[in-house]
Amino acid sequence: MNTRDSKLALALLLLILLICTAGGCGPPENESQPSGANPTAREQAGESVKAKTAPGEKAKPSTAAAAVVPKTFGRAEERKAMVERQLIRRDIRDGQVLAAIRRVPRHLFIPENQRPFAYQDHPVPIGLGQTISQPYIVAYMTEMLQLKKSDRVLEIGTGSGYQAAILAELVREVYSIEIVPQLGERSKKLLAKLGYRNIHVRVGDGYKGWPDKAPFDAIIVTAAPPKIPQPLLDQLAIAGRMIVPVGNLRQELVLIHHTENGYQHKNVLPVRFVPMTGEAQQ
Repeated sequence: MNTRDSKLALALLLLILLICTAGGCGPPENESQPSGANPTAREQAGESVKAKTAPGEKAKPSTAAAAVVPKTFGRAEERKAMVERQLIRRDIRDGQVLAAIRRVPRHLFIPENQRPFAYQDHPVPIGLGQTISQPYIVAYMTEMLQLKKSDRVLEIGTGSGYQAAILAELVREVYSIEIVPQLGERSKKLLAKLGYRNIHVRVGDGYKGWPDKAPFDAIIVTAAPPKIPQPLLDQLAIAGRMIVPVGNLRQELVLIHHTENGYQHKNVLPVRFVPMTGEAQQ
């Protein structure tokens, strides 16, 4: 290359650098995202989408993304390990139930001084003589109900609120009754704080159920009556299922299926629950 050609090449290089500095070297703006990337689909999948903001202006959160992106509560690895070691190894197979248990922050439903034990394989005290059930029992009872997204479920014994939260991840509406006022109010506030809008909690005696909201597609009872309350049977829809621990010193978990010909009962597991109080004891 002669001197004249070298000078021309240098001049052309300087011109290209000037154009790039002015912002003209990048690809066109509509080609900056990968082919096939659809912002709406990404938002629906829970992916964060950043909006452009003017200099000095604070970025506003995307409403669509905020509606579907789950909050991060920590201890996700412990939940994952709990599911693998305590549930899957014991033949809990319903993928929706397992996914719900991976999502719900069990430790937040437990008093702070007991939270180190939240993901261990046993019940944990929650105060006022009550406990949060062993993770396996929560998963087992939930799986046995064979829930559908359109279902409306009645829970007797809100307790910590954890079981209600698991149910709310799986069904349309959850109606939960707690006989201990302090527990009922505490759980109601926590569930609202966590964003569950499809859980309805009230304080009262669960023996009689919630007749003005009946019938229910499923009923789950988390305290043991001496015998199955007839009002709960009456509020179970045809083709509905109920799971309830029954007994005093010796208890059996009973699965009930309401058919057009009556009720089918099946003892499925020996258990140990706190007794159902109130009218159940009369």
